[in-house]
Amino acid sequence: MISHKYLVRGDFIEQSFSGVYRFLPLGFKVLKKIEGVVREEMIGLGAQEIMLPALQNKSLWLETKRWETIDPPLFKLKDRHDKEMGLGSTHEEEITDIFRKRIKSYQDLPLSIFQIHAKFRNEMRPTSGLMRTKEFLMKDLYSFHASEKDLESFYEKVRESYSRIFKRLGLECLCVEADCGTIGGDFCHEFMVVSEIGEDKVLVCPECGYAANVEKTGEIEKCPKCQAKLEQKNCIELGHIFNLGTKYSEAMKAEYLDKKGKTHFPFMGCYGIGISRLMAAIVELNHDEKGIIWPLEAAPFNVHLLSLEDGVKDEAFKIYSDLEKHGVEVLFDERQKSAGEKFVEADLIGIPMRIVVSEKTLKEKSLEVKERGKEEARMIKIKDLFKFLAC
Repeated sequence: MISHKYLVRGDFIEQSFSGVYRFLPLGFKVLKKIEGVVREEMIGLGAQEIMLPALQNKSLWLETKRWETIDPPLFKLKDRHDKEMGLGSTHEEEITDIFRKRIKSYQDLPLSIFQIHAKFRNEMRPTSGLMRTKEFLMKDLYSFHASEKDLESFYEKVRESYSRIFKRLGLECLCVEADCGTIGGDFCHEFMVVSEIGEDKVLVCPECGYAANVEKTGEIEKCPKCQAKLEQKNCIELGHIFNLGTKYSEAMKAEYLDKKGKTHFPFMGCYGIGISRLMAAIVELNHDEKGIIWPLEAAPFNVHLLSLEDGVKDEAFKIYSDLEKHGVEVLFDERQKSAGEKFVEADLIGIPMRIVVSEKTLKEKSLEVKERGKEEARMIKIKDLFKFLAC
């Protein structure tokens, strides 16, 4: 895969062993940028952030009868006291346990909680770099509601929020009807980006925009809404949202009291985004033959500053310092390498703006500025640099 090739060559990631990756400094910065966009949107929904354990209590999973049935199966291990536990692949049991210990009244609803945390999936066949791994970073949001109507209203807000997230990160996504799988629930939607290397097959209506995963609909030929002929596309799944109904609250006896003192099971929703997979998808959809083209909000740095000769280092360092003082995230390349090597590496890494300081540019009191993904470079006067960047 192109994403795997460029992320490894650019030193963003490296494989530890099959399905498990190390995120190196550039890769870690990209993850944090993506996290920042996702976190901002979750907080905008009114959700509170927490962190749940990777090691999970077997007894909670027995309550929901998923200890043996979840697919892929859990990674299971024992401590020195021979007590069995699981590595968390999802956190419905954990979050419902938190709810039932604290929420007793309708006055405490609705409630929404999220985390950004490592997940572990016992995949039979990890493939395609970060697309299908045994350990990955995920954002999961959970919500609790006193009525089905309130859940559906919040579900729509999350759906809109997800569309904004992917758009901010340079991706145009389809929201498709999907199968609920072993998570379960009343209904769910996946967020898909069209890609030839995608493992999911999605049926899309070119007329009304209806879309559904083949796993949900089977091999139907006509749109169930407008009867137009459906088109099949390969897609990469980036997010999945579920209307869980009362599946987990009933199984774990998580109840609250209404105004009249009567007990009810809250309606639940869960909403996931694969952060590390999203990183790979961004590269898969934003690259050329030279390397990565990061969207600004996902880029490890905003500016890549190249100093080409020893004689310009002092002036280049001054520009670097000024950029940092103005809050511009800048990667400064002052190594003793040829201009050609530096340009090749800059294209591979894919930072949105490249600024070159050389004897030639300084003679004109200028800098060479080039946007990644565009062919033409332009000369900008040093005194006008920050005005230019502000545009």
